[in-house]
Amino acid sequence: MKYFGSMALLALTIGSFGQAQTTQTNLGAQVAGMREDVRILVQRVGALNLRVEQLERENAALLRSTDGLDRTYATVANLNDAVADLRQAITSGDGATQSKAAKAIQELARDTNASIAAIAKGVSAARAVTTPTFNDDFEKTGITYTITKGDTLSSIASRHGSSVKAIINANKIVDPTKIQVGQTLFIPGGQ
Repeated sequence: MKYFGSMALLALTIGSFGQAQTTQTNLGAQVAGMREDVRILVQRVGALNLRVEQLERENAALLRSTDGLDRTYATVANLNDAVADLRQAITSGDGATQSKAAKAIQELARDTNASIAAIAKGVSAARAVTTPTFNDDFEKTGITYTITKGDTLSSIASRHGSSVKAIINANKIVDPTKIQVGQTLFIPGGQ
């Protein structure tokens, strides 16, 4: 029995030694994993430190660029006060100021009317169009054509082998710029 007891003790010792080695191996792997985690965390903290420094520089630059803005811009209250002062000045304007304004308005109206009259005179001189005379001196054979959008007498004449003058004369057109879509024209010599 003594032999079996020694063997049992030896087996227990060998088993404990194997477990200790396995535990030691597991602990080594865990420590190595923790070291890698710590290394990654150190890298991330370093990157965060760089980002914080960059944000601090940008914030300082923004503060420098906005320095004094509170003194250069008017607030809504300032604008309201200025408008109120202006209203007061306008409503309490003295008679001399009002008469000066009325005189300036009358002069402006007189100058405007003179300018309009000059422009009207120039336009009426430019519009002095003599009424054309029509005759029967055009070819009596041809076609009829109904004007469509985009047509001009020139395009119609060239398309149908006629002339603008012949179309105007045959149709007794007073103003060639006022032909209308849907209007039917006789095209002398038209094909």
